[in-house]
Amino acid sequence: MVPREQYMRRLKAYKDNKLIKVITGLRRCGKSTLLQLFKQELLQSGVSADYVIDINFELMAYDDIRDYRRFYNLVRDRIPAAGKCYVLLDEVQQVVHWEKAINSLNVEPDIDVDIYITGSNAYMLSSDISTLLSGRYVEIRMLPLSFKEFLLFDHLPAEWSADDKFRQYLKYGCLPAVTTLPQEDSTINEFLLGIYNTVVVKDIVARSKSKDIALLEKIMRYVISNTGNIISSNKISGFLSSQEKGESVKSSTVASYLDTLEKAYIVYQARRFDIKGKEQLKTLSKFYVADTGIRNALMGYSDGDIGHVLETVVYFELLRRGYQVFIGKWYDSEVDFLAIRQDTRKYYQVTLSMMDERVKTREIAPLTAIHDNYEKFVLSMDKTYITDHEGIRFQNIIDFLLSE
Repeated sequence: MVPREQYMRRLKAYKDNKLIKVITGLRRCGKSTLLQLFKQELLQSGVSADYVIDINFELMAYDDIRDYRRFYNLVRDRIPAAGKCYVLLDEVQQVVHWEKAINSLNVEPDIDVDIYITGSNAYMLSSDISTLLSGRYVEIRMLPLSFKEFLLFDHLPAEWSADDKFRQYLKYGCLPAVTTLPQEDSTINEFLLGIYNTVVVKDIVARSKSKDIALLEKIMRYVISNTGNIISSNKISGFLSSQEKGESVKSSTVASYLDTLEKAYIVYQARRFDIKGKEQLKTLSKFYVADTGIRNALMGYSDGDIGHVLETVVYFELLRRGYQVFIGKWYDSEVDFLAIRQDTRKYYQVTLSMMDERVKTREIAPLTAIHDNYEKFVLSMDKTYITDHEGIRFQNIIDFLLSE
């Protein structure tokens, strides 16, 4: 198991307090492994195995534990009479009303527990649950592997260059399990489509029985085809209605389906931000698929599409680094990404290459138009001695991904 230090640090930071640690993220992104790594840390630090309760609700051994009362009794009976006990619960959303049991365990005065749970969809933190657990939990959102983490798996030939490995990362994506498979299209695509279908069936349709899988597929494919483009539910609705024979697809229906895709952590929305007005805009967004491998398995992979894949990779890298990521709007100009973290702002343009002077002019124009003192970057696959232009920094994408 390769350590995911970014997430392990966050778990350690919240260790031994009464906040419930909720680890969320796309299926197979590494949540279960993180729990097991944390368990190893506990045991190595001297915690007795009797004081670590580890339950994975996707195992058949717990298949009959779906009622919160039985769940409560299962955990409560294992807690020692005295001393701090660590409770690690994997895919706890399988239990109906699990939050009632968790809340009770967390507040009971005669036991001392430190609770960690994982889940693969945001329904587990719905408004009702958030109200019940209000102020008592912290969400740790987990993403698939960064490129730096991907390299730690050391599953590719040693003689490959960083560029070769990066192309593999772009093509097959960043789910940890991909690194354990034969590196061939048929095997990996079959695996990734299986993950996607599981997300659709278990995390979307099962939670919203009225969902039309065929329509959901069409919306997903539209989102993929328009990676990097600003879209809206109205625009998708108009396109799909034009494709249907006499049947219209309501904008509200599209918005609902987009919301379900976001709640399954397979699609992320980047909203626009008015840089001059300093406010988030409610209309029009960009959407990015959490794993480029799933994206490519669904729609195919071609060199002509690589610019959009690069944009996706940069978007998620900025999220990993703790930024809020928006599409920057400056009058009629658009900046690919405005990254905000506390009092820091950074602007990013992403392009395959700037060797063409026209492309260079197009990419730097929105950045030169913004008159403030925050850092501005253009990221590309170019390798050049030219590192800046009028205060705008030029950086190779691979160097950027490996820089922090």
